[in-house]
Amino acid sequence: MSRRSKVKKKKGSGLVKLVTFLLMVAIAALAAYAYKILFIKENESTEIGDESNEEHNAIVVEQKSPRTFAGNDRPIAVMIDNNIAALPHAGLNNAYAVYEIIVEGGESRLMALFKGQNLSKIGPVRSSRHYFLDYALEHDAIYVHFGWSPQAESDIKTLSVNNLNGLTQSDTDFWRVNDKKSPHNAVTSTDNILKMAKEKGYRTTSKVSSPFNYTVNEVNLEDGQNADTITIPYSTSNTTKWEYNEDNQNYTRYTKNKKETDWDTGEDVRFKNIIIEFIKNSDLEDGTNAGRQDMTTIGAKDGYYITNGKAIKIKCTKISRTGQTTYTDLEGNEIDINDGNTFVEICPINANVKIEGNQTTTENNEVNQ
Repeated sequence: MSRRSKVKKKKGSGLVKLVTFLLMVAIAALAAYAYKILFIKENESTEIGDESNEEHNAIVVEQKSPRTFAGNDRPIAVMIDNNIAALPHAGLNNAYAVYEIIVEGGESRLMALFKGQNLSKIGPVRSSRHYFLDYALEHDAIYVHFGWSPQAESDIKTLSVNNLNGLTQSDTDFWRVNDKKSPHNAVTSTDNILKMAKEKGYRTTSKVSSPFNYTVNEVNLEDGQNADTITIPYSTSNTTKWEYNEDNQNYTRYTKNKKETDWDTGEDVRFKNIIIEFIKNSDLEDGTNAGRQDMTTIGAKDGYYITNGKAIKIKCTKISRTGQTTYTDLEGNEIDINDGNTFVEICPINANVKIEGNQTTTENNEVNQ
């Protein structure tokens, strides 16, 4: 082989090495670029995943928060007639809480509290009694009534209660229906209430928390007594009764020996929780001889918390007319309330309340010993 041929072979060999080197550099560059793209996509995927996790976690937290008192809508407290001529009622099943308290003549009257509801009919709406204000105020509620007693009128003004009186509003804000007789036939709606409240410059939002310590963890009162039937005589002519339904874990309400149903839907009136509170009442010395009542709402009272077919004894403590009632067990621990609507039975201290279940009966005289 000639020297020239050897030189050409060497040059060819160097060219091959150069091409090979350039190919390796190109492959390395492509690999780096591909890695970079994959890295960015992976990060984007992770970020999206994190956002999805955050949204999922937010949903989980929301689902685990009590729903009964959710939102910042200001509560609305509506006085409800409980005379037999006023039955049935409209809207009780949509109330997150209802208070029943004795009035004159052995009758009782209801105050239903609503939050974030849209109801076309609530009622029949009836006049105010001054001690109901103590419970409307602890919910920071707009107080709705159709007339008032002299003491209620005075206290509403003294306590600067945001109130709506049907007697001073138009016939379209409150109206009377034809299927019941006056004075047991005045009704209103949530839209009308909110419209009237805005016209008067009342707040329609609130940050006040519920006086009930709601929990999403089911409260079963394992150490409680059986409570399948609860009988609460407000007077000889006015008895409230509750029957437990194990299938839906609610209590069905009876009043004046009648099962309560909704005025429009015909559905049974049912509540998850019942609180009984024994309060001393007396005839109000207002010079009218009308038999109107007075209530000692402030202080520590005996009572019961009833849910899911069980009952425990509790203390109900209110330190001022505007202060929230706290509900504690007999050791002083605030009780958990099941997430659901709550009916508060504020009855005379000597009412012979009976709680019955599985052939056992507890009466009020056992509570106050």
